[in-house]
Amino acid sequence: MVTAIIVAAGKSERIGAGTDKAFLNLGPRPVVSWSLLAFEKCADIDQIILVVRKEQLTAAKALARMFGISKLRAIVPGGKERQDSVMAGLKSVDSDTRIVVVHDGARPCVKSDTISEVVKMARRGGAAVVGRRIWDTVKFVEKGAQIDHTEDRTKLWAVQTPQAFAVQTLKKAYAKVVEEKKVVTDDSAAVELLGEPVKIFESNAVNIKITTVEDLQVAAGALNIK
Repeated sequence: MVTAIIVAAGKSERIGAGTDKAFLNLGPRPVVSWSLLAFEKCADIDQIILVVRKEQLTAAKALARMFGISKLRAIVPGGKERQDSVMAGLKSVDSDTRIVVVHDGARPCVKSDTISEVVKMARRGGAAVVGRRIWDTVKFVEKGAQIDHTEDRTKLWAVQTPQAFAVQTLKKAYAKVVEEKKVVTDDSAAVELLGEPVKIFESNAVNIKITTVEDLQVAAGALNIK
């Protein structure tokens, strides 16, 4: 069984203090509903767990009913940090789950075929993420505004979600994160702490994460919202 954890419990300080970007309107529906529908339509996903802020539990249930998300297994409250929300989702994963796919609810442009690709790679190798090569020149700045050096961009990737893992690998990874009191910004970073290999799938599709008001406009264009 493959279970998706869609994490939508974060606040967006860049859009506005306390704004819940997952529930902002993107065209005819809220941001998070686009991701829910993509995972609902994906044949490789059996169940979905949605993680939201505690005060949005009722709204999330109504949204799931409105858009007919039949694969939804549970809606759970998230935590202070992203990793806390992912761990909350992991606690609700069915015991028959073998692969877990984690996705940011603020990435509404995700495609079902991209989800399927990372699931396939995780089945073969245990861990896989979506990413894009970085083509801009990247400078390393230790502090202030002084450039320290130029990074070799041929080895740099911008990593996105979805990210797929053997469920026991991800559980062990987050147990290590807690044990070592680490803060990680994505799930592959947790798995890397175990020394486990993570494969990357290069996708050229727009898969923007909603962070600013301008990002809503880019996402609307990618989704062909009039």
